[in-house]
Amino acid sequence: MRAPHIVSEPSILYFGTPVVLISTKNEDGSANLAPMSSAFWLGWRCILGLSAVSKTPQNMIRTGECVLNLPSVENVAAVDRLARLTGTDPVPARKLARGYAYEKNKFEIAGLTPIASLTVAPPRALECPVQMEAVVAAKHDLMEDDDVARGAIVTFEVRITRVHIRPDILMDGRTDQVDPDKWRPLMFSFQRFYGLGDEVHESTLAKIPEHLYRMPDIARARTADLVAA
Repeated sequence: MRAPHIVSEPSILYFGTPVVLISTKNEDGSANLAPMSSAFWLGWRCILGLSAVSKTPQNMIRTGECVLNLPSVENVAAVDRLARLTGTDPVPARKLARGYAYEKNKFEIAGLTPIASLTVAPPRALECPVQMEAVVAAKHDLMEDDDVARGAIVTFEVRITRVHIRPDILMDGRTDQVDPDKWRPLMFSFQRFYGLGDEVHESTLAKIPEHLYRMPDIARARTADLVAA
């Protein structure tokens, strides 16, 4: 018999989420690239949680655009090279205390290749198997009920405008469905990197055809304006 649960107070509650590399445009037109893992998807919408003092949310507020690049386990070294870098100069005190340093050339440092997006200005990361262009739909401050933490965290709702997927992770014979047995996302759990293991049980929900989940945003994305070359 297992021991009973105890009351615990972990400093963080990152029980396991996928890593996202967010690319945005700086004021001078250069590209910023930042790793994060506070993200989840509903349809073609994504919710992102970010430190308000970071360069990424500042760029997103100013431009209303970003690209969500999803790295696989093969990209872990590139992600880790970005782990304690920031595009904010001077480095915010909170990040400085955690060992962060300013770096403008994030793509170069990570060893990733910026390539043009179709509907937004920020570039995609070529080596990431999944790249999702997005526009900001809404912004919300987190922890507004706390006098000390108010303003420290910001959340964004972004709407996907174009999805790019490497063919080798798609279902055989399909262009619109990812094969979970081929896709190996990079996961983050309590500040450590992990990959997915084998499927452990047949899912009842997996018997529902994916097309029954399609939302109007998919059709809307087809009409997204192309970025001028």
